[in-house]
Amino acid sequence: MPNHILVVDDEKLIVKGIKFSLEQDGMKVDVAYDGEEALALARANNYDLIMLDVMLPKIEGTEVCQQIREFSAVPVVMVTAKGDDMDKIMGLEYGADDYVTKPFNILELKARIKAILRRAVKPAPPAPSSKLSYRDIKLDKQSRRVYVRDAEINLTAKEFDLLAFFMMNIGRVYAREKLLQEIWGFDQELNIPGGDARTVDVHVRRLREKIEETPSEPKYIFTKWGVGYYFG
Repeated sequence: MPNHILVVDDEKLIVKGIKFSLEQDGMKVDVAYDGEEALALARANNYDLIMLDVMLPKIEGTEVCQQIREFSAVPVVMVTAKGDDMDKIMGLEYGADDYVTKPFNILELKARIKAILRRAVKPAPPAPSSKLSYRDIKLDKQSRRVYVRDAEINLTAKEFDLLAFFMMNIGRVYAREKLLQEIWGFDQELNIPGGDARTVDVHVRRLREKIEETPSEPKYIFTKWGVGYYFG
């Protein structure tokens, strides 16, 4: 089955170009030009990925993303104007998995989308090794469910991948750049230099808010100042 993508932008020429390029790679593409239409389509379809512009008529992209997160963990890529750092960060705060800036190279965009799709569809590991447990946290990689103090919590796709990676590497310190490679696929798969370390910081902060009793005094995800993060 082809990947089913929703592209949301009020600039019709941009939408037309992205749609054509993705369809050339065998993907099925729906389009929307405002936030209300995007939400209606997201509720009605089981998309593999949603590409969502920040600035939209009727409902802004960050609000659309936040509402999508109430009923779906579909990967969301926010699109923001070049240099709008706050828009990037707000998009991640509201549950986006990644962002791209305009103007973008269509080949780079497609590479990033394909990397996200590959990570969203992983073969299920054997049952005995699919479950991780550490203190009050239980994680099932097969069902992609997480329980903290016996209560199920909702994580986005990237938050889940980040927590699973930490739980499989307890005590090891990882630099932000290494986490960008392991979880987001920067450098190794996309051949894009760098990536944005703030992407990691925002996701770690959101993850702490969901699993820590007191996020400002974490007991699971620790910061190694000047180096990165570790789980312990």
